[in-house]
Amino acid sequence: MKKGRLTTAIWGFMLTLILLSSGLAIFAIINLSYSLGDARAINASGSLRMQSYRLMFYANSGSEEAAKKIVEFENTLHSQALKRSLTWYTPQDLKDKYLTVIDKWQVMRYYIETEESRLYAAALKDFVDTIDLFVLETEQYAALKLKILALSQIVGLGLMLLIAFFVVRIAKRKVVKPLQQLMQTADTISQGNFNVEMPQTEYLELSALSSALDSTVKKLATVYQGLEDQVQEKTVALTRANDELTLLYDSLLMLHSSKLNKSTLSQALDALQLHEKDVHLRLVMVEDGEVADIITAGDQDEWPHGSDNTIQFPLKFEQNNLGYIEVNSAVPFSSQLINNFAIMLARSMLIYNAGEQRQQLALMEERGVIARELHDSLGQLLSFLKIQVNLLSKELDKTSKSPRAAEQLQEINEGVTTAYVQLRELLSTFRLTIKDPNLGHAIEGMIEQLRGQSNANITLDYKLPPQLLGAHQHIHILQLTREATLNAIKHASAKHIHISCQKVSNEKVIISISDDGIGIDALQERDQHFGLGIMHERASRLSGVVDFGSNNKGGATVTLTFPPEQEPAQP
Repeated sequence: MKKGRLTTAIWGFMLTLILLSSGLAIFAIINLSYSLGDARAINASGSLRMQSYRLMFYANSGSEEAAKKIVEFENTLHSQALKRSLTWYTPQDLKDKYLTVIDKWQVMRYYIETEESRLYAAALKDFVDTIDLFVLETEQYAALKLKILALSQIVGLGLMLLIAFFVVRIAKRKVVKPLQQLMQTADTISQGNFNVEMPQTEYLELSALSSALDSTVKKLATVYQGLEDQVQEKTVALTRANDELTLLYDSLLMLHSSKLNKSTLSQALDALQLHEKDVHLRLVMVEDGEVADIITAGDQDEWPHGSDNTIQFPLKFEQNNLGYIEVNSAVPFSSQLINNFAIMLARSMLIYNAGEQRQQLALMEERGVIARELHDSLGQLLSFLKIQVNLLSKELDKTSKSPRAAEQLQEINEGVTTAYVQLRELLSTFRLTIKDPNLGHAIEGMIEQLRGQSNANITLDYKLPPQLLGAHQHIHILQLTREATLNAIKHASAKHIHISCQKVSNEKVIISISDDGIGIDALQERDQHFGLGIMHERASRLSGVVDFGSNNKGGATVTLTFPPEQEPAQP
């Protein structure tokens, strides 16, 4: 059986349809292009009748108005819309009628110019009838072109439908039926039966498809058993991947559903340890290039030293490097899992830090609003009272005032001055800003500000691990530390001040501010000193206590003791 190409047959049918449809479209475009002025021609020829009757009123006038109407009539008669009646494709009857109208117009024009109104009126009916015949011929010619266009479209559409009908019948018999047989064969193969017979066809493409499928069937019988083994291997790999994804998902939920402290990080690391049982894991957190804390997974008290099997997976997300996960193992383990765990952990820590920073900024914004309100209200009032007291003192100096009144006035002046100074210190405390979720950086920034205001040598020993304290605790600790340091500078005249931040246990954090000033005995009692009262109140907000004591070598020590990660106490 002689075989041809299916693409050639399809191309032949498509080319026939394209040529036929293109011919119809071109004929329609040409017909429409010749019909574009038909409406204007009919309108112009119809207007000639109206203008003919109008000219009858100017036949005896001999005025310039009659000349204008003649020009207007001739402009319409010789317009481009009517001149199309003289083209080569216009029917001869239409040309003759148009020329007849022009000839009779010459006579009618003569009657008007010679003011022969009676002759014009007598010839008007015949002239109008000639125009009507011209209009009728123009309308019939336009209708003829539309009929030809409609007939050509109907004939072309019929031919296209007939061709399409034969194409569908041929395609169903020679293409669709063999393809259906191939689909039935493929379905039989999918059920595991490789004893099938391929359909025969007269097209090369379908024959090549049948041959390829037949060759594939023969190879499938050989490969089938091997595929089952590979499926089993893939199943094991997918199960492990599912376990790893479950571990990462559960760890992510745990990290984001609770506070990200050392306990939470330890739980997440322990979950990873349970998945990779034969490896040693520990989390090393780094701040400012130094190790800030180390968390070891499981019950591994001692880290193996002197081993070449240690690998570090950095806790790095974008440009932030927070430390690394260190793995020590003599057996193979999933590096991809631990690397993904490190990325997830770094991202969670950054998100937590960002949340803490937003919370700190919100707290500081609230305190900033209070500071502005105090400054605009109480601050201005105290300034006004201070000015009024000075004016009153000067006024009393001009008159006689008793020693008792002078003493009371002096006490009032000192009280207003003290209140104003305390208000300024309170406003300075309220306006402290924390731009970094790291409390150590915030305290260091506060110390830098105080160093510019005093000659005292201020040092800091900060050893609190990251993720230990909440944002509300950062604010109170920073403000209490600043208040104690300011007291040592202003009231104790200290030359050396040391700030220490230590974690004693999981339930206790101690922050101490020591100085070499005049000592605690020289300070006022707590209830009489506004700054000490504020410090006690901040300690209660931290669920802790603040103590004031003396140093062995002189000076005073302010000690703040509180538990980490406690919610702020209600006022």
